Amino acid sequence: MPVNSFDEYPMSWKPDLSNVSVPLYIAIADQLQQDIIEGRLAPGTKLPPQRELADFLDVNLSTISRAFKLCGQKGLIYASIGSGTFVSSDAATNKMLLPTSSSSHMIEMGSVLPANIGNEEVSQYMKKMLSNPNFSKLFQYGRPEGSAWQTEAAKSLFEKVGYQTDQPIILAAGGQNGIVGSLLGLFQPGDRIGTDPITYAGIKTAANMLGIQLVAIQQKNGEITKEGLLYACKNEHIKGLYVIPDFHNPTTHTMSVETRKMIGEVARKTGLIVIEDAIYSLLKENLVAPIASYAPEQVIYIASMSKAISPGLRLAFIVTPVAYKKKIVETLYNMNISVSVMMVELASRLIQEGITHTILEKQRSYTKEQNTLVDHYLGDYQVLGDAECIFRWLLLPEKFTGMQFELLASKAGVQVYAAERFAVGNAKPVNAVRLAVTAPESSVELEQGLKVLKELLESDGDYAFVD
Repeated sequence: MPVNSFDEYPMSWKPDLSNVSVPLYIAIADQLQQDIIEGRLAPGTKLPPQRELADFLDVNLSTISRAFKLCGQKGLIYASIGSGTFVSSDAATNKMLLPTSSSSHMIEMGSVLPANIGNEEVSQYMKKMLSNPNFSKLFQYGRPEGSAWQTEAAKSLFEKVGYQTDQPIILAAGGQNGIVGSLLGLFQPGDRIGTDPITYAGIKTAANMLGIQLVAIQQKNGEITKEGLLYACKNEHIKGLYVIPDFHNPTTHTMSVETRKMIGEVARKTGLIVIEDAIYSLLKENLVAPIASYAPEQVIYIASMSKAISPGLRLAFIVTPVAYKKKIVETLYNMNISVSVMMVELASRLIQEGITHTILEKQRSYTKEQNTLVDHYLGDYQVLGDAECIFRWLLLPEKFTGMQFELLASKAGVQVYAAERFAVGNAKPVNAVRLAVTAPESSVELEQGLKVLKELLESDGDYAFVD
C-alpha cells in the first residue's frame, strides 16, 4: 500500500493503471509517451521523483526505473543529475526534417539543401563516365577504404579545409550513414554523448534509435566551455562528444580555434571520443583547422559532399584513429555491405579533375546572392550566419516562440524549422527558426518566402487561424 495519501499531493503526473494488459513498466512508459505527445505534459515539466511515483502507483521502484529508462532512450525525458527528470524540450516535435512534397505548394525553407548548380555539373560528368568502356565494372562490390588514388582524392579534398592527415580513411554512404556507423560501432545503448544544447536533428534521431542519451554541454557565447565539458565527463559520465565546428547546424556558429584546441586537449586527457561532423566545412572561404588536427588519436572526422556539392552524392569520407577503425568498418559492413563503387569513383574524379572546386565556387557565389536577399528583407531583425552559409538562424521577437512562428509560416505557405526541433534534453531553446536560403527553387521563390516571413514578423503575433 502507498505510504502517503496523494489526494492533495502536488504531483505533476499521475498515470492511471486501472486497465493494463501489458507489463507494468511498458504500460507506464506508453502512458508517459502518450501524455507527452498529446500535450498533457508540456516540455520542461519536472516529473515526480521515481520513489514517489512508485509509492503513488504501489509498484516496485525498479518498475518505474525501467519505464523511465525506456522513455529516456526515446528522447522523451531527460534526467539531470541532482535536479530530477524532465520532459525533453523537443519531446513532442517531429525530429525527421525532410523536404516538403513538390505538390504541397509550400516554399521550402526548412530542409537544408544546396542549390541545383552541383546537380547539373555532376549529371553532365556522369554522362561522360557512361561512355567509358569500363563503366560496367563500377557496379561491383567495393573495399571499405576504396583504392589508393581514391584515398589521395579524399586527402586533397581535406586540404581544401586546411586538414592534412595520415590516419586511415574509410567510406560511408553519406554523412548520416557515417554518424550512425560511428555511434553503433563505438557506443552501447545507455551510453551518454555530449552535444551543444541546440544541435543537428539527425544526431538526435540516430541517438534515439540506438538508445544513446544526448547530454547538453554548458556553453558560453555559443561555444562549449572547458568547465562544462569536464563536468559532463565527470558527473554526466559522457563517453563521446558530437560537434559541428563549421557553420553549426542550426545556429550557423563557427567554433573558435581556442575551443577546438580545448576540446582536443580534453579528449586526449579523458579518452573522450569526438565525432567531428564537417558537413559544412567545404562551404567556408576562411579556413579553420579542424579539431581532428589537434587530437587525431581521439577524433572521428566525417566529411560529406551532400551539402556542398550535391545531395545525390551519398558519400562520406571518415578519418578514423587506428584504434577505432576495425569497429567502424565492421559496423558499416553490416549496415551497407559496400558503398557504391560508382559513387566513390564519381566523387573521386570530380575532386581530382577540379570539378568540385568549380562547383564550390558557383555554390558560394549563388549562396551570397541569396543571402543578400535575406539581409535586404530581414535586415531589421537578428539573422545570424555568414554570407556563404546556406542557412540562417533568425532570432524572433519576444511575441513569438519558435514553434508558434513555424506554424504561422506554414499556414502562410513557407516551411521553416523552429529551435525546439533542435533542442537537447531539457535545454530551453531560444525563440528562433532556421531558414534554408538555398532550398527554394529560385531567387524569385526565395524572395516570395522572405516577403511572407517579413509580413509575419511585422504582424501583431496573432497566430490563431480559422480553417
